Amino acid sequence: MRIYLDHNATTPVAPPVAEAMARVLRDEFGNPSSVHAFGQRAKALLDEARSAVAALVGGAASEIVFTSGGTEADNLAVRGAAEAPESGGGRHLVASAIEHEAVLATLKALERRGWRTTLLPVDASGVVAPAALENALTDQTALVSVMLANNEIGTLQPVAALARMAHAAGALFHTDAVQAAGKVPVDVSTLGVDLLALSAHKFGGPKGVGALWIRRGSRLAAHMTGGRQERNRRAGTENVPAIVGMGVAATLAADKLDEEASRLEALRDRLEREILARIAGTAINGAPGCRVPNTSNVSFEGVEAESLLIGLDLEGVAVSTGSACSSGTLEPSHVLRAMGLSSHRTQSSIRFSLGATTTVEDIDYVVDRLPAVVGKLRSLVGRR
Repeated sequence: MRIYLDHNATTPVAPPVAEAMARVLRDEFGNPSSVHAFGQRAKALLDEARSAVAALVGGAASEIVFTSGGTEADNLAVRGAAEAPESGGGRHLVASAIEHEAVLATLKALERRGWRTTLLPVDASGVVAPAALENALTDQTALVSVMLANNEIGTLQPVAALARMAHAAGALFHTDAVQAAGKVPVDVSTLGVDLLALSAHKFGGPKGVGALWIRRGSRLAAHMTGGRQERNRRAGTENVPAIVGMGVAATLAADKLDEEASRLEALRDRLEREILARIAGTAINGAPGCRVPNTSNVSFEGVEAESLLIGLDLEGVAVSTGSACSSGTLEPSHVLRAMGLSSHRTQSSIRFSLGATTTVEDIDYVVDRLPAVVGKLRSLVGRR
Protein backbone atom coordinates (compact mmCIF):
# COMPACT_ATOMS: atom_id res chain seq x y z
CA MET A 1 0.00 0.00 0.00
CA ARG A 2 1.34 3.44 -0.95
CA ILE A 3 -0.09 6.63 0.56
CA TYR A 4 0.84 10.03 -0.80
CA LEU A 5 0.79 12.88 1.73
CA ASP A 6 3.12 15.29 -0.07
CA HIS A 7 0.66 17.28 -2.17
CA ASN A 8 2.41 20.57 -1.40
CA ALA A 9 5.40 19.25 -3.35
CA THR A 10 3.24 18.30 -6.32
CA THR A 11 -0.21 16.90 -7.01
CA PRO A 12 -1.32 14.03 -9.24
CA VAL A 13 -2.55 15.29 -12.60
CA ALA A 14 -6.33 15.19 -12.66
CA PRO A 15 -7.65 12.76 -15.34
CA PRO A 16 -9.60 15.47 -17.26
CA VAL A 17 -6.37 17.50 -17.39
CA ALA A 18 -4.38 14.62 -18.86
CA GLU A 19 -7.13 13.92 -21.39
CA ALA A 20 -7.27 17.55 -22.52
CA MET A 21 -3.49 17.75 -22.87
CA ALA A 22 -3.35 14.51 -24.87
CA ARG A 23 -5.99 15.81 -27.26
CA VAL A 24 -4.12 19.08 -27.81
CA LEU A 25 -0.80 17.27 -28.31
CA ARG A 26 -2.42 15.02 -30.88
CA ASP A 27 -4.70 17.40 -32.74
CA GLU A 28 -3.76 21.05 -32.12
CA PHE A 29 -0.11 21.53 -33.04
CA GLY A 30 -0.43 25.06 -34.43
CA ASN A 31 1.66 27.99 -33.22
CA PRO A 32 -0.71 30.45 -31.51
CA SER A 33 1.17 33.37 -33.07
CA SER A 34 0.40 32.13 -36.61
CA VAL A 35 -2.43 33.86 -38.47
CA HIS A 36 -3.71 30.80 -40.35
CA ALA A 37 -6.44 28.47 -39.09
CA PHE A 38 -4.07 26.08 -37.29
CA GLY A 39 -2.54 28.95 -35.34
CA GLN A 40 -5.86 30.57 -34.57
CA ARG A 41 -7.25 27.33 -33.13
CA ALA A 42 -4.23 27.16 -30.83
CA LYS A 43 -4.72 30.80 -29.87
CA ALA A 44 -8.36 30.13 -29.02
CA LEU A 45 -7.23 27.36 -26.67
CA LEU A 46 -4.83 29.78 -24.98
CA ASP A 47 -7.57 32.36 -24.61
CA GLU A 48 -9.89 29.80 -23.03
CA ALA A 49 -7.21 28.69 -20.57
CA ARG A 50 -6.30 32.29 -19.76
CA SER A 51 -9.91 33.01 -18.84
CA ALA A 52 -10.09 29.91 -16.64
CA VAL A 53 -6.91 30.77 -14.74
CA ALA A 54 -8.04 34.38 -14.32
CA ALA A 55 -11.37 33.19 -12.94
CA LEU A 56 -9.60 31.12 -10.27
CA VAL A 57 -8.13 34.32 -8.80
CA GLY A 58 -10.89 36.78 -9.66
CA GLY A 59 -8.89 38.61 -12.31
CA ALA A 60 -9.28 39.48 -15.98
CA ALA A 61 -7.94 37.22 -18.72
CA SER A 62 -5.88 40.07 -20.16
CA GLU A 63 -3.97 40.29 -16.86
CA ILE A 64 -2.65 36.69 -16.99
CA VAL A 65 0.87 35.97 -18.27
CA PHE A 66 1.77 32.30 -18.63
CA THR A 67 5.18 31.17 -17.37
CA SER A 68 7.07 27.91 -16.90
CA GLY A 69 5.92 27.66 -13.29
CA GLY A 70 5.76 29.39 -9.93
CA THR A 71 9.49 30.10 -9.78
CA GLU A 72 9.48 31.97 -13.06
CA ALA A 73 6.32 33.81 -12.07
CA ASP A 74 7.97 34.95 -8.83
CA ASN A 75 11.12 35.95 -10.72
CA LEU A 76 9.15 37.94 -13.28
CA ALA A 77 7.29 39.73 -10.49
CA VAL A 78 10.29 40.56 -8.30
CA ARG A 79 12.84 41.29 -11.02
CA GLY A 80 10.27 42.95 -13.24
CA ALA A 81 9.10 45.34 -10.53
CA ALA A 82 12.64 46.09 -9.36
CA GLU A 83 13.96 46.81 -12.84
CA ALA A 84 10.96 48.66 -14.25
CA PRO A 85 11.94 52.14 -15.52
CA GLU A 86 8.77 53.49 -13.90
CA SER A 87 9.86 52.39 -10.43
CA GLY A 88 11.05 55.91 -9.73
CA GLY A 89 14.56 54.80 -8.94
CA GLY A 90 13.52 53.01 -5.77
CA ARG A 91 16.06 50.30 -5.01
CA HIS A 92 14.63 48.91 -1.81
CA LEU A 93 12.82 45.55 -1.76
CA VAL A 94 10.93 43.99 1.15
CA ALA A 95 9.86 40.38 1.71
CA SER A 96 9.00 38.11 4.60
CA ALA A 97 11.70 35.88 6.07
CA ILE A 98 9.65 32.76 5.26
CA GLU A 99 9.24 33.26 1.51
CA HIS A 100 9.92 30.46 -0.95
CA GLU A 101 13.48 30.33 -2.26
CA ALA A 102 12.18 31.57 -5.61
CA VAL A 103 11.72 34.95 -3.93
CA LEU A 104 14.56 34.86 -1.39
CA ALA A 105 17.23 33.78 -3.90
CA THR A 106 16.02 36.41 -6.35
CA LEU A 107 16.33 39.09 -3.68
CA LYS A 108 19.87 37.95 -2.95
CA ALA A 109 20.73 38.17 -6.65
CA LEU A 110 19.35 41.71 -6.85
CA GLU A 111 21.17 42.63 -3.66
CA ARG A 112 24.45 41.72 -5.32
CA ARG A 113 23.54 44.18 -8.08
CA GLY A 114 22.94 47.09 -5.72
CA TRP A 115 19.40 46.76 -4.42
CA ARG A 116 18.82 46.97 -0.69
CA THR A 117 16.59 44.29 0.83
CA THR A 118 14.72 43.91 4.10
CA LEU A 119 13.31 40.61 5.42
CA LEU A 120 10.31 40.94 7.71
CA PRO A 121 10.28 38.78 10.85
CA VAL A 122 7.38 36.48 11.72
CA ASP A 123 5.94 35.56 15.09
CA ALA A 124 5.97 32.11 16.68
CA SER A 125 3.02 31.02 14.52
CA GLY A 126 4.69 32.20 11.31
CA VAL A 127 2.66 35.35 10.69
CA VAL A 128 4.04 38.73 9.58
CA ALA A 129 2.92 41.61 11.80
CA PRO A 130 1.74 44.69 9.87
CA ALA A 131 3.83 46.82 12.24
CA ALA A 132 6.97 45.09 10.96
CA LEU A 133 6.17 46.17 7.41
CA GLU A 134 5.31 49.69 8.51
CA ASN A 135 8.75 50.00 10.10
CA ALA A 136 10.49 48.64 7.00
CA LEU A 137 8.87 50.83 4.33
CA THR A 138 10.72 53.86 2.97
CA ASP A 139 10.18 56.24 0.08
CA GLN A 140 12.67 54.06 -1.85
CA THR A 141 10.68 50.84 -1.50
CA ALA A 142 9.76 49.58 -4.97
CA LEU A 143 8.20 46.23 -4.07
CA VAL A 144 6.88 44.26 -1.11
CA SER A 145 6.58 40.47 -1.51
CA VAL A 146 4.70 38.39 1.06
CA MET A 147 3.34 34.94 0.22
CA LEU A 148 -0.34 34.20 0.74
CA ALA A 149 0.16 30.69 2.17
CA ASN A 150 3.42 29.21 3.37
CA ASN A 151 4.48 25.99 1.69
CA GLU A 152 5.89 24.36 4.83
CA ILE A 153 3.42 25.23 7.60
CA GLY A 154 0.40 26.40 5.60
CA THR A 155 0.01 29.67 7.50
CA LEU A 156 -2.00 32.38 5.76
CA GLN A 157 -0.69 35.94 5.85
CA PRO A 158 -2.71 39.19 6.28
CA VAL A 159 -1.97 40.09 2.69
CA ALA A 160 -4.79 42.60 2.21
CA ALA A 161 -3.62 44.72 5.17
CA LEU A 162 0.01 44.49 4.10
CA ALA A 163 -0.83 45.45 0.51
CA ARG A 164 -2.66 48.60 1.67
CA MET A 165 0.40 49.65 3.64
CA ALA A 166 2.71 49.05 0.69
CA HIS A 167 0.51 51.09 -1.63
CA ALA A 168 0.39 53.95 0.87
CA ALA A 169 4.18 54.09 0.60
CA GLY A 170 4.09 54.01 -3.22
CA ALA A 171 5.31 50.41 -3.55
CA LEU A 172 3.92 47.52 -5.58
CA PHE A 173 2.79 44.39 -3.76
CA HIS A 174 3.47 40.83 -4.93
CA THR A 175 2.12 37.66 -3.37
CA ASP A 176 3.20 34.10 -4.07
CA ALA A 177 -0.14 32.28 -4.09
CA VAL A 178 1.28 28.97 -5.31
CA GLN A 179 0.21 27.09 -2.16
CA ALA A 180 -3.09 28.95 -1.74
CA ALA A 181 -4.78 28.73 -5.14
CA GLY A 182 -7.21 25.83 -5.29
CA LYS A 183 -7.15 25.40 -1.49
CA VAL A 184 -8.70 28.64 -0.24
CA PRO A 185 -10.61 31.40 -2.05
CA VAL A 186 -8.19 33.76 -3.80
CA ASP A 187 -9.50 37.07 -5.13
CA VAL A 188 -7.06 39.69 -6.35
CA SER A 189 -9.50 42.54 -5.75
CA THR A 190 -10.11 41.54 -2.15
CA LEU A 191 -6.40 41.05 -1.56
CA GLY A 192 -5.53 44.34 -3.24
CA VAL A 193 -2.28 43.00 -4.70
CA ASP A 194 -0.56 44.03 -7.92
CA LEU A 195 1.16 40.75 -8.79
CA LEU A 196 0.15 37.19 -7.94
CA ALA A 197 2.04 33.99 -8.82
CA LEU A 198 0.52 30.56 -9.55
CA SER A 199 1.80 27.08 -10.42
CA ALA A 200 -0.39 24.50 -12.18
CA HIS A 201 1.06 21.36 -10.60
CA LYS A 202 -0.02 22.47 -7.13
CA PHE A 203 -3.73 22.08 -8.01
CA GLY A 204 -3.96 19.08 -10.31
CA GLY A 205 -2.30 20.51 -13.40
CA PRO A 206 0.96 19.58 -15.15
CA LYS A 207 4.46 20.58 -14.10
CA GLY A 208 6.30 23.18 -16.13
CA VAL A 209 3.53 25.76 -16.43
CA GLY A 210 2.41 28.61 -14.20
CA ALA A 211 1.10 32.13 -14.41
CA LEU A 212 1.60 35.62 -13.10
CA TRP A 213 -1.45 37.80 -12.67
CA ILE A 214 -0.44 41.43 -13.30
CA ARG A 215 -2.83 44.21 -12.34
CA ARG A 216 -3.50 46.39 -15.36
CA GLY A 217 -1.18 49.41 -15.31
CA SER A 218 1.41 47.85 -13.00
CA ARG A 219 4.99 48.71 -13.85
CA LEU A 220 6.95 45.61 -14.82
CA ALA A 221 10.01 44.97 -16.97
CA ALA A 222 10.13 41.77 -19.03
CA HIS A 223 13.06 39.51 -18.19
CA MET A 224 12.74 37.28 -21.28
CA THR A 225 12.99 39.22 -24.51
CA GLY A 226 12.33 38.16 -28.07
CA GLY A 227 8.90 37.94 -29.65
CA ARG A 228 5.73 39.73 -28.60
CA GLN A 229 4.07 36.80 -26.88
CA GLU A 230 2.14 37.29 -23.64
CA ARG A 231 1.63 41.00 -24.29
CA ASN A 232 5.39 41.58 -24.47
CA ARG A 233 5.80 40.31 -20.90
CA ARG A 234 7.32 36.90 -21.67
CA ALA A 235 8.82 36.10 -25.08
CA GLY A 236 8.74 32.61 -26.56
CA THR A 237 6.19 30.29 -28.15
CA GLU A 238 3.66 29.26 -25.53
CA ASN A 239 3.44 25.66 -24.28
CA VAL A 240 -0.11 25.17 -25.51
CA PRO A 241 -0.79 21.64 -24.17
CA ALA A 242 0.48 22.51 -20.69
CA ILE A 243 -1.41 25.80 -20.62
CA VAL A 244 -4.60 24.03 -21.67
CA GLY A 245 -3.98 21.58 -18.83
CA MET A 246 -3.57 24.45 -16.38
CA GLY A 247 -6.85 25.95 -17.56
CA VAL A 248 -8.73 22.69 -17.04
CA ALA A 249 -7.13 22.23 -13.62
CA ALA A 250 -8.09 25.79 -12.64
CA THR A 251 -11.72 25.17 -13.56
CA LEU A 252 -11.81 21.89 -11.63
CA ALA A 253 -10.22 23.52 -8.59
CA ALA A 254 -12.68 26.42 -8.65
CA ASP A 255 -15.69 24.15 -9.02
CA LYS A 256 -14.85 21.95 -6.01
CA LEU A 257 -13.08 24.54 -3.82
CA ASP A 258 -15.47 24.78 -0.87
CA GLU A 259 -16.35 21.09 -0.74
CA GLU A 260 -12.74 19.95 -1.01
CA ALA A 261 -11.50 22.47 1.54
CA SER A 262 -14.00 21.21 4.12
CA ARG A 263 -13.11 17.58 3.40
CA LEU A 264 -9.37 18.15 3.68
CA GLU A 265 -9.68 20.24 6.83
CA ALA A 266 -11.58 17.41 8.52
CA LEU A 267 -8.95 14.88 7.45
CA ARG A 268 -6.08 17.12 8.57
CA ASP A 269 -7.70 17.71 11.95
CA ARG A 270 -8.24 13.97 12.35
CA LEU A 271 -4.57 13.36 11.58
CA GLU A 272 -3.37 15.98 14.07
CA ARG A 273 -5.76 14.92 16.79
CA GLU A 274 -4.64 11.30 16.58
CA ILE A 275 -0.94 12.16 16.45
CA LEU A 276 -1.15 14.36 19.53
CA ALA A 277 -3.21 11.75 21.40
CA ARG A 278 -1.11 8.71 20.50
CA ILE A 279 2.43 10.07 20.51
CA ALA A 280 3.96 12.01 23.41
CA GLY A 281 6.34 14.87 22.72
CA THR A 282 4.60 16.11 19.58
CA ALA A 283 3.55 19.65 18.62
CA ILE A 284 1.87 21.36 15.67
CA ASN A 285 3.83 24.17 14.02
CA GLY A 286 2.09 27.21 12.58
CA ALA A 287 -1.11 29.17 13.14
CA PRO A 288 -3.83 26.59 13.95
CA GLY A 289 -6.75 28.81 13.02
CA CYS A 290 -5.31 30.59 10.00
CA ARG A 291 -3.84 28.20 7.46
CA VAL A 292 -4.72 26.28 4.32
CA PRO A 293 -6.86 23.23 5.07
CA ASN A 294 -4.53 20.53 3.75
CA THR A 295 -1.24 21.23 5.53
CA SER A 296 0.12 20.05 8.87
CA ASN A 297 3.67 20.53 10.11
CA VAL A 298 4.44 18.41 13.17
CA SER A 299 7.47 18.20 15.47
CA PHE A 300 8.41 14.85 17.02
CA GLU A 301 10.68 15.31 20.02
CA GLY A 302 13.77 13.12 19.97
CA VAL A 303 13.43 12.08 16.32
CA GLU A 304 15.44 13.27 13.32
CA ALA A 305 13.07 14.32 10.57
CA GLU A 306 15.04 12.60 7.81
CA SER A 307 14.96 9.31 9.71
CA LEU A 308 11.23 9.62 10.28
CA LEU A 309 10.65 10.39 6.60
CA ILE A 310 12.57 7.25 5.61
CA GLY A 311 10.80 5.18 8.26
CA LEU A 312 7.40 6.25 6.98
CA ASP A 313 8.44 5.65 3.38
CA LEU A 314 9.30 2.07 4.33
CA GLU A 315 5.75 1.80 5.65
CA GLY A 316 4.43 3.08 2.32
CA VAL A 317 3.75 6.67 3.40
CA ALA A 318 5.21 9.64 1.49
CA VAL A 319 5.71 12.86 3.46
CA SER A 320 8.40 15.56 3.43
CA THR A 321 10.59 17.60 5.72
CA GLY A 322 9.58 20.85 4.03
CA SER A 323 9.94 22.45 0.62
CA ALA A 324 10.69 19.99 -2.18
CA CYS A 325 12.85 22.70 -3.75
CA SER A 326 15.17 22.53 -0.72
CA SER A 327 15.46 18.73 -0.58
CA GLY A 328 18.97 17.36 -0.27
CA THR A 329 20.15 20.11 2.06
CA LEU A 330 21.12 19.40 5.65
CA GLU A 331 20.20 22.92 6.71
CA PRO A 332 17.18 23.22 9.04
CA SER A 333 14.04 24.83 7.66
CA HIS A 334 14.44 28.59 7.29
CA VAL A 335 10.71 28.90 7.94
CA LEU A 336 10.83 27.15 11.32
CA ARG A 337 14.01 29.01 12.27
CA ALA A 338 12.34 32.34 11.46
CA MET A 339 9.51 31.34 13.83
CA GLY A 340 12.08 31.08 16.65
CA LEU A 341 11.87 27.31 17.10
CA SER A 342 14.86 25.57 18.68
CA SER A 343 17.34 23.76 16.44
CA HIS A 344 16.18 20.44 17.89
CA ARG A 345 12.58 21.17 16.99
CA THR A 346 13.36 22.43 13.50
CA GLN A 347 15.29 19.22 12.82
CA SER A 348 12.49 16.98 14.09
CA SER A 349 9.60 18.38 12.05
CA ILE A 350 7.88 16.85 9.05
CA ARG A 351 5.12 18.10 6.78
CA PHE A 352 1.96 16.19 5.94
CA SER A 353 0.13 17.72 2.98
CA LEU A 354 -3.17 16.22 1.89
CA GLY A 355 -4.91 16.37 -1.45
CA ALA A 356 -7.54 15.03 -3.83
CA THR A 357 -6.40 11.42 -3.43
CA THR A 358 -6.37 11.45 0.39
CA THR A 359 -9.00 9.35 2.17
CA VAL A 360 -10.05 8.62 5.76
CA GLU A 361 -8.50 5.19 5.33
CA ASP A 362 -5.18 6.80 4.41
CA ILE A 363 -5.19 8.91 7.57
CA ASP A 364 -6.06 5.94 9.76
CA TYR A 365 -3.32 3.86 8.15
CA VAL A 366 -0.78 6.57 8.92
CA VAL A 367 -1.76 7.13 12.54
CA ASP A 368 -1.88 3.38 13.16
CA ARG A 369 1.75 2.96 12.05
CA LEU A 370 3.30 6.26 13.05
CA PRO A 371 3.60 5.54 16.82
CA ALA A 372 5.68 2.40 16.21
CA VAL A 373 7.96 4.19 13.74
CA VAL A 374 8.53 7.08 16.16
CA GLY A 375 9.02 4.69 19.09
CA LYS A 376 11.61 2.67 17.22
CA LEU A 377 13.58 5.78 16.25
CA ARG A 378 13.46 7.15 19.77
CA SER A 379 14.69 3.84 21.20
CA LEU A 380 17.72 4.00 18.92
CA VAL A 381 18.83 7.23 20.60
CA GLY A 382 17.82 6.18 24.11
CA ARG A 383 14.57 8.18 24.30
CA ARG A 384 11.02 7.03 24.91
